[in-house]
Formats: sequence, C-alpha cells, structure tokens
Amino acid sequence: MLDRFEKFSLAISEIWRYWHKLATSVMKEHGLKGPNAVYFTTLYRFPNGLTAAELSSLCSRDKADVSRTISVLETKGLVKKAPSAKNLYKTPIILTEEGIKIAEDINQKAMAAVNFCGKDLSEEDREIFYSSLETISTNLQNLSEKGIIER
Repeated sequence: MLDRFEKFSLAISEIWRYWHKLATSVMKEHGLKGPNAVYFTTLYRFPNGLTAAELSSLCSRDKADVSRTISVLETKGLVKKAPSAKNLYKTPIILTEEGIKIAEDINQKAMAAVNFCGKDLSEEDREIFYSSLETISTNLQNLSEKGIIER
C-alpha cells in the first residue's frame, strides 16, 4: 500500500512542479509570476467579469491572494473593475485588451502543453484519467474536511 502512496505522491508532486515551471516561464515573458496564469485563464472564460469572491472560488485561492494579485494586475493595466457596479467588493473584474492578449497567449501555450503531455493517451485513456483525477480530488477534499478515519 505504501508503494501506491509513494507513486501517487511523487507523480502529483512532479506534475505540479513541472506545470508550475512551465507557467512561470510563460508568465515571465509578460513580466508576471507563474501563479498569475490561472487568473488570466479563468477571467478569459468570463468576459463579463467575476467578483473577487468568485475568482477566489474558481481558482481555489484565498481572498487575500486574489486581492493582492488583482491589485498588481490592475496597476499594470491588465484588469479593470467593471464601471457599473456600486459595491467595490462585489464589482466584477474584467480583462483589459492587453489582459485578453496575454490570456490568449497563455491559453494557446497551455493547450499546446496539454496536447503534448497527453499525446500518447488514447481518447478512452484520457477520459478515464480525467474522471479518475476528479474522483481522487473530490475524495481528498472530503477526507481533508472530515479527517482520516482509521480502519
């Protein structure tokens, strides 16, 4: 059983490490940090914008990180707050034209990376893989909330 745990932990750790390294490389081209990539790809999917709370939830980041990052991106002219909102905390955040260009570049490079990494998988294997990842993620979330129940 320990062997399975070690394989799982190492594989997840390596995937995360290499993905972070690639994201950092792409974001460096734009003078930004690797972890910012997820904000661009998420905001790009929602052209009408997202509130900080929605962005926090969708990106699995804490509100403080979202706030800091949005402040930096706003200063660089890559995001802006929608002008129609009255409550600043509930104001949708949207990408500027420059932000959209960066998001498109990130999306293009992310798709190329995903396609390259999965090139040896059949469509059936790919479906099983993503379904398995979703199941493991959901189960880990439940386990972390409820605690480990020893048998």
